Amino acid sequence: MATARLNRNNRLPPEVTRILYVRNLPFNISAEEMYEIFGRFGAVRQIRQGSNKETRGTAYVVYEDIYDAKTAVEHLSGFNVANRYLIVLYYNHNKHSKKLSTKDKEEELLKMQEKYAVDAEQHPQKPKNKSAA
Repeated sequence: MATARLNRNNRLPPEVTRILYVRNLPFNISAEEMYEIFGRFGAVRQIRQGSNKETRGTAYVVYEDIYDAKTAVEHLSGFNVANRYLIVLYYNHNKHSKKLSTKDKEEELLKMQEKYAVDAEQHPQKPKNKSAA
């Protein structure tokens, strides 16, 4: 933490954020253990651990200070926890928002089309004429 405060005049790369994305966590790690590990590098605002089948072993860690987050990435990437080596990355909204499956995107698109009465070609739907005269 002390070295992070000394280097505050240095310009940070654009990918550095206060939010970290952590992978390869042991499935049975507790919230207290997470706060103990990540709290060594500064004040942690929030930790969100994955709980379902697709997100188990992952977490988001939000620091109060961006320099503390940078220090945590530098020290915890490759850190061994219960015989698992942590992968600690800066959270990138664009990269993580693209993880929706194609099926999920199609379902969301269909719901929006129905809600706003728009067909697939972006034209308002015309009322269907039931009589074929």
